[in-house]
Amino acid sequence: MSASIAASDDALSLAFSPCPNDTFVFHAWVHDLIDGAPKVDVTFADVDVTNGAAERGDFDVVKVSYAALPWLLDKYELLPCGGALGRGCGPLVLTAGPADPNYLRGARIAVPGDRTTAYLLLRLWANAHRAEPAAIEIMPFPDIMPAVRDGAVDAGLVIHEARFTYPSFGLTNVVDLGAWWESETGLPIPLGAILARRGLDTTTLTQVIRDSVDYAFAHPTASAAFVAAHAQELDPAVQAQHIALYVNEFTRDLGEAGYAAIRALLTRAADAGIVPPVDAFLL
Repeated sequence: MSASIAASDDALSLAFSPCPNDTFVFHAWVHDLIDGAPKVDVTFADVDVTNGAAERGDFDVVKVSYAALPWLLDKYELLPCGGALGRGCGPLVLTAGPADPNYLRGARIAVPGDRTTAYLLLRLWANAHRAEPAAIEIMPFPDIMPAVRDGAVDAGLVIHEARFTYPSFGLTNVVDLGAWWESETGLPIPLGAILARRGLDTTTLTQVIRDSVDYAFAHPTASAAFVAAHAQELDPAVQAQHIALYVNEFTRDLGEAGYAAIRALLTRAADAGIVPPVDAFLL
């Protein structure tokens, strides 16, 4: 899913997902509520789209998966705010079959992108449990739960508001990859990062995004119409749950624990041969 608004020659290009956490966080910046903030042209796109777009260098400021950073840090700098990182918010592996992780050995699993953090966590979990799937099928996130329900795939890897809505599809949570990650590392779960093109004034951009986060916390209902206009799940209660889960203290500042989580994820993945190594100074 992608769409653009507010075209302007002198604006920064900004891309983030239409999910409630992102629209909540960026509402104030997008709507010119932050003094001195640069104007932006906004593109809404799911993270599997922005991961690829960032690799091409399409945007000035962009929300991507932490799993995609090894392919992006030559062009972009990681900002310490605005992203999605937390506890109890990890991806789930769902089936219409038994609640048994052994069911995933040799399964066909639908995933929302091959460079998403969700898929990276699945690969790390599968390596640790010798539970490699037989096949991976990439499909748009909204199509995954219907595909599992209808038997088109054996299991689905889901993110976002699916944590709250999967029972309505008659599905079972087989593995909570976030809970597994936290039990393995004691660290929060790094999901989505905010990057700025190298050469931009990242000090100013960091402050603008932090001010937008602060505005969102101080005026939690101000973004309601903006959030609702772009959310895939129309239930306002689910939108509120989504925001409460994914917008937290790490959204304002990654802090020591946030950076430790990012380094742990990418180091483990590089050691497993899943991603290229990342120089620590780039983080």
